[in-house]
Amino acid sequence: MEEKPLKELIAEKIGQREASIMKEDIGTTKYLIHAKIEANGVVERPDVVGAIFGQTEGLLGDELDLRELQKTSRIGRIKVDISSSHGKSTGTIVIPSSLDRVETSIIAAALETIDRVGPCEATIKAERIEDVRDAKRKFIIDRAKELLGQIEEITPETQEISEQVKEFVRLEEIVTYEGLPAGPGVQESDAIIIVEGRADVLNLLRCGIRNAIAIEGTSVPQAVIELSRNKTTTAFLDGDRGGDLILKELLQVADIDFVARAPPGEGVEELTKKEIVKALRNKIPVDQALAELKGRPEALEVAPAAPESRVEHDFSKLASIVGRLRGTLRACLLDEKLEKMDEVQVRDLKERLPQMSSVGAVVFDGVVTQELADIAAERGLKYLVGMRARVDRMPANVRILTIDELHRQSRVRSHNKPYGR
Repeated sequence: MEEKPLKELIAEKIGQREASIMKEDIGTTKYLIHAKIEANGVVERPDVVGAIFGQTEGLLGDELDLRELQKTSRIGRIKVDISSSHGKSTGTIVIPSSLDRVETSIIAAALETIDRVGPCEATIKAERIEDVRDAKRKFIIDRAKELLGQIEEITPETQEISEQVKEFVRLEEIVTYEGLPAGPGVQESDAIIIVEGRADVLNLLRCGIRNAIAIEGTSVPQAVIELSRNKTTTAFLDGDRGGDLILKELLQVADIDFVARAPPGEGVEELTKKEIVKALRNKIPVDQALAELKGRPEALEVAPAAPESRVEHDFSKLASIVGRLRGTLRACLLDEKLEKMDEVQVRDLKERLPQMSSVGAVVFDGVVTQELADIAAERGLKYLVGMRARVDRMPANVRILTIDELHRQSRVRSHNKPYGR
């Protein structure tokens, strides 16, 4: 019996929805742009294709000109399915692309600038960009399973090959969450592991750990901050100075529960499965990590500057005020008892603060800068609270807090018990 060609095998596996496109562009297509079109009048496929080429000509420069891209097969044949009813036309557009994802997104966005098709007013909305290679990967996995089932005897050599196939499958499981590299279990899991980069996520995937997410830099993304508030969060960082710096920022802006570190001088991406399991087993609670980071062997044994009940009361009141001010671009000046003295626009805060006396705290909808911190220190403020902080030199007599730090401090004080008790 004659074997079917590869194109037909793939078409059977992925279904008929994209079979024609896959057969035409099996070696080139990476993405499919899906769009919807509506026109106030009766139009047909040639009218739509003509409008796409005509109204995007010269819009994106020579390198992204659709006619030139189609000549070089980087854009495939444009598929248009359109019908008319009651004097209006609606339909779908599918454009195959072998460009990279950024260039493909630009082409998709350019479709939405088309406002006429023939003599009729029209609108085109790009709905999604589909990665065609997902279908190819699914075919590879399914076909590999079939072939594996046909092997009657597994020799040591074939066992090694199968392990390589399994590793490939694990590596292909990496996803993006809000633009960040992540394991496929991040969203549904009730616990997450924050790591530094994509390579760390891949190494954890090799070990079967599917709930890691990378911050990809020293600035913690908002998506990670939000995840940390709703899930049990472990920061798993490299054992170097870079890991120390990232840990300091995470402790300021995110809700971290545990901290795990690679051995000194090593990165998470370099660890073996045994070393990763050991590091995660030896994770420590966040209050102990804070103490170690500050060079104190004991875990938060230093007496607080004020009675615990007073600090909790202050934090609760400041959190309430900063929550009310969020999104208003206003600043609230408080006295030493944290009672409201005045409220001004954030842009007027630097001018207003030196004019007032007996100010105990300032809470505002903005970023705490070094200049504001220095002014607060000169005026003898106890608290300076903003949405975020960018301060290199912390004043000794002013406590600088962010909205995330207030939430974290509240959690630490409600769970501040020795680890393991």
